[in-house]
Amino acid sequence: MKEKLYQRLIELTNGKQSSHLLQTIAKAKWSKRIIPSYMKLYDINLEEVSKKQQQFSCLHDFFTRELIEEARPIEKNPTVYASPVDAKVESFGRIEWDMTFLVKGKPYALQDLLGNTERAAQYADGHFIVFYLSPADYHRIHSPIDGEVLRQYTLGQKSYPVNQLGLTYGKKPISHNYRLVTELKAANNQHVAFIKVGATFVNSIVLTNTTTKWQKGQEVGYFSFGSTVVMLFEKDTIKFTDNVVKGSPIRMGEAFANML
Repeated sequence: MKEKLYQRLIELTNGKQSSHLLQTIAKAKWSKRIIPSYMKLYDINLEEVSKKQQQFSCLHDFFTRELIEEARPIEKNPTVYASPVDAKVESFGRIEWDMTFLVKGKPYALQDLLGNTERAAQYADGHFIVFYLSPADYHRIHSPIDGEVLRQYTLGQKSYPVNQLGLTYGKKPISHNYRLVTELKAANNQHVAFIKVGATFVNSIVLTNTTTKWQKGQEVGYFSFGSTVVMLFEKDTIKFTDNVVKGSPIRMGEAFANML
C-alpha cells in the first residue's frame, strides 16, 4: 500500500513543468540568498571550496561547486580504483548468475540498466557498487581509473528520487531513471561500466570531459541534483577494500577496490 501510494504521488509531481521549475529556481540570481541556509543545513565546509561564498552567482552554482585540489587526494596506485564521487556506499557485492543485483531488497537487471543484453552478459558473476550522493555532497564526478572510453550513451526519460524512500518504494529508479553510461577499458583489458543516474525529477548530468582517454581523478562531469553512481566489474577482476562498508561515507579519490 505504501509503495503504490508513494509511486502515484511521485508520478503526479514528476513532469517537464516540475523539472523546469526546480532548475529555474536553482539558477535564479535571488537563489544565492539561500546559500547560507543551505550550508548550515548540510554542514558544508567552505574551507575546501575553491570560491568564497559571495562569489557564487546562484544556488546551482554553489551546488556544482569545485574544490581546492588538496581537498581530495587521489589514490595513486594504478591497480586501485578510486571513488569517483563523494557519497555513501548504498550497496555493493556480487552480481548474480542471472545478471541481477540487489538494492534495498529489490533486484535490478543489468539488461535494464545497460539497455543491452550482450553488454549485460559481460558482467555476469562480476561485482557491483552503488554510490549515493545526498544534497550535502560535492557533486563533481571524476574518473575512477586510468582508462579508455569505449562508448558513452544515455538511457531513460524521467528521473525519480534515489534517496532512501525512492529506493525502497520507487519503481527501480536506478535502472529506469535517465542515465549516462560510460564503458571504460582499464589496465589488463578489464572492462568497467560506469553509470551516472539522474534524480529528483531533473535529468541534468553534464559531461565536462569528452576525450577518449581518462586519467584517474580527472573531472569528467557533474550532477545538478542529488544522484547515484553505479559501477559494474567483470568476473574475478576486483576485490573491494576493507573501507567499503554498507552505509559508510566515502570521499572522491579514496580507494574502494583492488584489481586482481
